[in-house]
Amino acid sequence: MLRADRASAHYPVDPDRLDLVEEFRRAPRGPHGEELQKLVHRLRWAAEKPRYVLIVAEAGRSWRIGRLPERTGGPVTVHDQKEFCSPEDAEWEVFRLRWEAATGRAIPGGSAR
Repeated sequence: MLRADRASAHYPVDPDRLDLVEEFRRAPRGPHGEELQKLVHRLRWAAEKPRYVLIVAEAGRSWRIGRLPERTGGPVTVHDQKEFCSPEDAEWEVFRLRWEAATGRAIPGGSAR
């Protein structure tokens, strides 16, 4: 597995690289190719606001989407009331939200995995 390096945090997000979106959609939890690993690292650690994260609602059973606070130490807020029954579906939703924040574009047909 490729470890993320500092340069990955500045990896340019090409909104036309829908091949990487499809790779993630097929296997949200991996394994991921090198280009997708760089993209995922960039989407996770970039400065785009809001920064989305997964919240475990019930261990091993349900997940929700949260937003990190603007300032370190503030509370994580719940993005919406939707709960996910699988970590893959929750990961896909976070990826979709991060992609849109980074590119300014929605993923075509991106609401479902």
